[in-house]
Amino acid sequence: MDLIQAIILGIVQGLTEFLPVSSSGHLTIFQHIMGIDMEGNLFFNVMLHVGTLLAVCAVYYKLIIRLIKAFIGLIKEVFTGKFKWSKMDGDKNLLVMLVIGLLPLFLLFVPIPGAGGLNGKDLAEVWQGNSGYFIVTGFAELATSILLWVGIKALDNTKARSTNVLKEPGRRRMKTLDAVCVGITQCMAAIFPGLSRSGSTLAMGELRGLNKQVALDYTFVLGIPSIMAAALLEGKDALAAQGTQDAFAVSTGSMIAGMITAMIVGFFAIKLFKWMLAKERTGVFVVYTALLGIAVIAISAVELFAGKNIFSGAALTF
Repeated sequence: MDLIQAIILGIVQGLTEFLPVSSSGHLTIFQHIMGIDMEGNLFFNVMLHVGTLLAVCAVYYKLIIRLIKAFIGLIKEVFTGKFKWSKMDGDKNLLVMLVIGLLPLFLLFVPIPGAGGLNGKDLAEVWQGNSGYFIVTGFAELATSILLWVGIKALDNTKARSTNVLKEPGRRRMKTLDAVCVGITQCMAAIFPGLSRSGSTLAMGELRGLNKQVALDYTFVLGIPSIMAAALLEGKDALAAQGTQDAFAVSTGSMIAGMITAMIVGFFAIKLFKWMLAKERTGVFVVYTALLGIAVIAISAVELFAGKNIFSGAALTF
């Protein structure tokens, strides 16, 4: 992989990690078109995740500091016997809901019945790493479009039920079931390349009646440990493959360029999405992901018939 390809993939990662269009899906699409085997560039994957992690931390650093203080206060209350679930302030409530929202991710490591011992993480790697399963990305992008549309309709219903036109509608305090539902949705998005994590979890929050900005902030902050976990898991795989040439197939300069690009683009992508949500202009993503999904399905159908990647000419792998 050369420097230009690294920068392109950094842009793709930075934009699509936070816009509701799926970073895994777009990386799969661009890798498919460019003929790049990301399974042979493990550390580059890690660096892209680090870049997007830095971006979300830069946007939400004030909230992160508040959550750290809330964690310290929560520990003190627990050990002094003063903790009461119903008396938690907003930051402590958010902190607890983040922990609950992360728990469903452990389902990714549970073997799937009838899948030959594969778990959700293994299945995601198979679908994303083998060109013969390119069609899965297309259907997942279509699912993202449907979820975004459902979320918009749910938000409209929340507005219709609101009795205070001066206040932005929706609940601002999360409940346990909210966090569980969003967490399960995030778990599903981790399995299917093309199913947007930010888009699907935002839609689930809106379906649960949450205020749209609260749902979006929860989605992005929930992504911090999720992205960190993905980077650590890929880093572990890269270290396990340290003895192979492919583990470090990307030059240091290209890896750093990709990471910095992903960080800068990711920072502005978060700002853009927050603005678009506030202005209720997210319908464009419904149309985009639907058209992209249809295009990928059509291309994949042609490739499955031909038995090869129509861009690189390489034989499909399963």
